[in-house]
Amino acid sequence: MAVLDIREYGKDDVLLKTCKPVKELTPKLKTLIEDMYDTMYDADGVGLAAPQVGVLRRICVIDIGEGPVTLINPVVLETSGEQTGNEGCLSVPGKTGVVTRPNYAKVKALNEDMEEIIVEGEELMARALLHEIDHLDGHIYTEKVEGELYDVEDLLEEVEEDEE
Repeated sequence: MAVLDIREYGKDDVLLKTCKPVKELTPKLKTLIEDMYDTMYDADGVGLAAPQVGVLRRICVIDIGEGPVTLINPVVLETSGEQTGNEGCLSVPGKTGVVTRPNYAKVKALNEDMEEIIVEGEELMARALLHEIDHLDGHIYTEKVEGELYDVEDLLEEVEEDEE
């Protein structure tokens, strides 16, 4: 398939727009989903939403290392708990910031066969679900950052120093 260009925050206002629901899964949208996985894996990401590749449709893909999950027209049904940690985004390259999100999320969506699915996750999966669904509503994690954004490289240096 293809690796698509990832749109960058501050350079492309498509990231700030609300996506339209998918009414039917056309061959073009099936190809888009395959390309989104290729793009996410190529960029070493754990999630990618359609607006990040310039498409205003309610589609996102996630893989936190437990296998790929395709979400079409996702709706958050339930959240609980709280987690605070560093979060990044393929559309904000090289940056990270501290974000507090629910520790548990339950989402209803359609899969790539347009069948209804329920996806539940804790910790990283909950963070990824809510982060990607935010993208579909035109929101970027930087809106939720507590304090400032850091360069990922600076954070990696601090971790290496702590390990010495």
